[in-house]
Amino acid sequence: MMKRMYVAPSLLAADFSNLGREVDRIAQADFLHIDIMDGRFVPNLSMGPQVISALRGRSELLFDVHLMLEHPLPYVEVFRHAGADVISFHMECADDPGALIAAIKQSGAKAGIAVKPATPVERLLPYLGELYMVTVMTVEPGFGGQKLMPGPLEKVKKLKEQSPGLLVEVDGGVNRETLALCRDAGVDVLVAGTAIFRAENPSEEIAFLRGSSSF
Repeated sequence: MMKRMYVAPSLLAADFSNLGREVDRIAQADFLHIDIMDGRFVPNLSMGPQVISALRGRSELLFDVHLMLEHPLPYVEVFRHAGADVISFHMECADDPGALIAAIKQSGAKAGIAVKPATPVERLLPYLGELYMVTVMTVEPGFGGQKLMPGPLEKVKKLKEQSPGLLVEVDGGVNRETLALCRDAGVDVLVAGTAIFRAENPSEEIAFLRGSSSF
């Protein structure tokens, strides 16, 4: 039986001139993936907590907030208050991972860690028991529309071996062509931006990626 995966459309690929309508179009998804960039940790700026607050009352999806920040610790409570359900920070950031996990849990959100393609998975192992989710980047973070790098998918297999109950999310270049690679690696959550928001029928695309449709 084909594994059913969760789908997390990435808001970064949406039409920013009408975000409310865009969120309505992907209501059948499981998560809404929201990238927060500071222009320092990654060479790009995206959006702030005001966008999350504005969309929170419009959607029942789990808000999966990915903090691509050099110093995320001061912003944990800010994004939780805005409506984040899951808050993930980067293993490569400048703040202490243990302190970040504690702050996220204290805020009432679920804690996650994201790792860049070149970061060894072993750096995550001491924290796995405290996490809800790990996000494995299959592109260099900062910009959407990139091609998936297959090498980091090996991390997914190692993480599932170490912690079978952990949700492992893959972010970067996920589409119909790379879906089988992700499924074979054991991915639980697929972050897909362009593939969903630029699709003629986002609902069909979500169903296809999830594994619940033969479209």
